[in-house]
Amino acid sequence: MKVILSKILCSFVFFMISFGLSAQDEIMGSVSDQNNQPLPGVNVVIKGTSKGTTSDFDGNYVIAIADFPVILVFSSIGFTTKEVDVKGPGRIDVVLQEGVALDEVILVGNRSKPRTIMDSPVPIDNIGVNELKNTGQPTVDKMLTYKVPSFNATTQAISDGTAHFDPADLRGLGPSRTLVLVNGKRKNLSSLVYINDTPGKGEVGVDLKSIPAAAIERIEVLRDGASAQYGSDAIAGVINMVLKKNVEYTTVGITSGITTEGDGFNFAADFNSAIKLNENGGYLNLTFGYYEQEKTNRSGEPGADGLFGVPADDPTWGPWLSAHPDLGMNIGQPEMQKADVFLNAGVPFKSGNGEFYAFGGLTYRKGKSFALYRPPYWIPDPHNLLHEPGTEYQGFQPTFETDIRDNTMTVGAKWKLIGFDVDLSGTYGRNAVNYDVNNTLNPALGAGSPTSFDVGSYTFSNTLGNLDFSKNMGAVNIAFGAELRGERFTAMAGDPASYIGGGAQSFPGLQPSNVVEATRDNYGLYGDLEWEPTDKLLLGGALRYEEFSDFGNNTSWKLNGRYLLGDNLGALRASYSTGFRAPALHQIYLSNIQTLVSGGTISNQGTFNNVDPIIRDGLGVPQLTAETSKNISAGFTFKPVTNLSIAVDFYNVKIDNRVLFTNEIGFDGDDSANNPVEEILIDNAITSLKFFVNAVNTNTTGVDVVASYKNLKLGSGVLAATIAANFNKTKIDGEIGTPPLLAANGYEIFNRKEQSRITTSRPKSKVLLGFDYNIQKLNFALNNTYFGEVKWDHATDPLNDQTFAGKVITDLIVGYDFSSKVSATLAINNLLNVYPDELEPKGDVVTDLGGRFKYPWEVNQFGFNGTIISAGLAFKF
Repeated sequence: MKVILSKILCSFVFFMISFGLSAQDEIMGSVSDQNNQPLPGVNVVIKGTSKGTTSDFDGNYVIAIADFPVILVFSSIGFTTKEVDVKGPGRIDVVLQEGVALDEVILVGNRSKPRTIMDSPVPIDNIGVNELKNTGQPTVDKMLTYKVPSFNATTQAISDGTAHFDPADLRGLGPSRTLVLVNGKRKNLSSLVYINDTPGKGEVGVDLKSIPAAAIERIEVLRDGASAQYGSDAIAGVINMVLKKNVEYTTVGITSGITTEGDGFNFAADFNSAIKLNENGGYLNLTFGYYEQEKTNRSGEPGADGLFGVPADDPTWGPWLSAHPDLGMNIGQPEMQKADVFLNAGVPFKSGNGEFYAFGGLTYRKGKSFALYRPPYWIPDPHNLLHEPGTEYQGFQPTFETDIRDNTMTVGAKWKLIGFDVDLSGTYGRNAVNYDVNNTLNPALGAGSPTSFDVGSYTFSNTLGNLDFSKNMGAVNIAFGAELRGERFTAMAGDPASYIGGGAQSFPGLQPSNVVEATRDNYGLYGDLEWEPTDKLLLGGALRYEEFSDFGNNTSWKLNGRYLLGDNLGALRASYSTGFRAPALHQIYLSNIQTLVSGGTISNQGTFNNVDPIIRDGLGVPQLTAETSKNISAGFTFKPVTNLSIAVDFYNVKIDNRVLFTNEIGFDGDDSANNPVEEILIDNAITSLKFFVNAVNTNTTGVDVVASYKNLKLGSGVLAATIAANFNKTKIDGEIGTPPLLAANGYEIFNRKEQSRITTSRPKSKVLLGFDYNIQKLNFALNNTYFGEVKWDHATDPLNDQTFAGKVITDLIVGYDFSSKVSATLAINNLLNVYPDELEPKGDVVTDLGGRFKYPWEVNQFGFNGTIISAGLAFKF
């Protein structure tokens, strides 16, 4: 395979080099600020076109020009744009003054050159560090939720490991279909599969809590299919975290907050600084961060237990219910402590022809969430394991505790070779989670039962090698390259005491039969071409071939185009692409036993992996293979006046062979001879089973709207206003692919509830209206976020469905600069103390688990913490 890859690469390189040897005059020079400091990443564009380049790490740039005279436009975020008349080839050094850039430059979306948001052929959001801070949110996933309408992430309660990862998705397409990059390099997935009843059930995502906000310069969100450029997972889009490099100041931030209910206290501290490594522009940017939060509790208070049929006036348990109307529950955000260390470094070659670079970091996180409280009538404790002898037994609430480590590191070099920009890099990323279940017992062990259990662990890692070439040749921009990737997934068993008999209450440990060490590798080749036949018209295309060691190959392609409406007026744009997502190793090899509670019945559910003979041979479930997609988008950008910009983009994404996690498949309830499914259940001492299978085609249609107005003089200050919205609808196309044996025995594998999890569990509409007002030393940010309605469907009975109305969350953030070095922030998130609609039992205890849940738990728009007030100080030195 490697020999073939080498031959293809050599041929491709030779062809592209030969293709690029055309005569071009060059303008070169440097860009610096008014303090004579070099400015990296400055956009240098030929006015009236999108032909250009960016300054390198020490502020130098080179741009090829076919015909003179031209006007060069120099722009960078935070600096005033400057235009320079150029009569002929030579050297031009430019100084930019501090100010406000009109069009932010983005790197993601094409492999050949950076562009501005307004002239990009695909929709991209560019979110700077100040915008992230002005959400008042503590972690990156929450920041994006309140800045990008099509992005959603919410904390989950009573959901085992999922409570510590918060499934996040883009355009309602699930966590698995958004590719996350750091400085343009693929970020590793988390080791957890979301197997609980939450949005994203059965999927795998990136642990977005593992990237500290203090290390980030900006976040680019590409809202378009990009598998042809970046590979697997980029069906919904790409999120690129761009890390800070050279910074002028060392910054230290301290923030603390609490809910108006008096719980959920949080504290954060971060440090960011850059060290100059040499006189040639070498740098080392370091970030250290710490964050902790305490639990919140918003449980219901039914005063009776509908789940176990215990009324409030029960002669035996009535007094206990009266003393514990909330049934002992703790439902809300989990406890968490998190520490981060990140770096981003670059060292230029002595020749000035390139640089060595390295970036990455380590996040260590501990968390504690809570399971269902076990009242004394549920689990007896005759051996005084969880209460003192002589005291009255009150029941217990198991805790689910996690120990999470996420680390990533990329090293590489960039240089020029025969006019090409070359980037060679290696990346290693790993996510590991260890589980402990505490304050519980294993009834099967009697008096010998521990009360704390190690219930097992998961790890996932990937190793990547990337080689990328790109070149700007006037009207043509080309890029091509290759990627080698190896992946590894492991599952380790828990202590025997955690799984013997029925196992530890709330979460039986992983058993020896669940242990796995699975690996696979793949390689990919891609080419990217952009052609600008005129100053206004851009045509582009990309092609990618990937081959996986476990299921085969895939070829994806993309076409896009853009037509400029005139000088700074905007553009028309459209794209069509095919995409794919390889099933995660976790989805192929995960197996476990999970405790279920329904209608007073306690049962164990088995998840069987896709390579298990029980599933493949016994039930006829086919091998998992890649999902494929077709993505079309069309829209426009418009800039009628200098400070007003508008972008509207329509999209349609069709996904075939979507990997899903089935509903519970159990006994059919009749008294006839056991069918094949029931024989499996009996042989494995479980009451139901689940598995992963390619079985659903979905069709998602939507529109994104972004409009912003900057630099509006209002009194003595300056106002910026933004309105952004996403409207989407997902439906299931055609029949669900139920394996023939299961269909013949009357089983459905994806019932109404599971279908609604991918069609209505996320808001179909989300609108952000934000105002940012600066007046002297004060800054006011007022953000209003409308989360549209969500719907929960009952597995079998439409009468028990429930719709939760849309709500507006208002956030107010006030900042004050005491000096150029010291500033303070006051944030009030959810200013009006808005909560989701309350659950309606509707005669089915599954909806609210007998009154334990006050607010929806399987569909969750924005959480249910209520108002949070926080304050912070920032220091520069």
